[in-house]
Amino acid sequence: MKFLGKTDGIIIAAIFALALIFWLMDGFFLTGRQEKVYAEIYYDNQLVFRTELSSAEEQKFSVPGKPNVVFEIFADKSIAFVQSDCPDKVCIHMGRLNKPNQFAACLPNKMMLKTVSTTENDDGPDLIIK
Repeated sequence: MKFLGKTDGIIIAAIFALALIFWLMDGFFLTGRQEKVYAEIYYDNQLVFRTELSSAEEQKFSVPGKPNVVFEIFADKSIAFVQSDCPDKVCIHMGRLNKPNQFAACLPNKMMLKTVSTTENDDGPDLIIK
């Protein structure tokens, strides 16, 4: 019993070739664009810190009013919660953020960390905090 014929093999090979071409084109166009990624920290619904991750230096810091919540900017141009006095530590377990539209929040401390880019669509609100 024969499962694949000659034309079936040609069709499968063509599909794989097209997939490879699209994958290479996507990688080429994505590396050609250099969008800037910013980290924003909000405390009690107010923006208290903003930095461009690609030019930020490696450092640990906290925001005024919340010395027990510590953030770290890493050498790989990512940012994360590294210390918090909240009971569940969900904010710390969110890990490092380095791509646009990622976020981590520490609800007991009313802190939020999010990443945004310069190429975002500004048609409406991207985040509403109550």
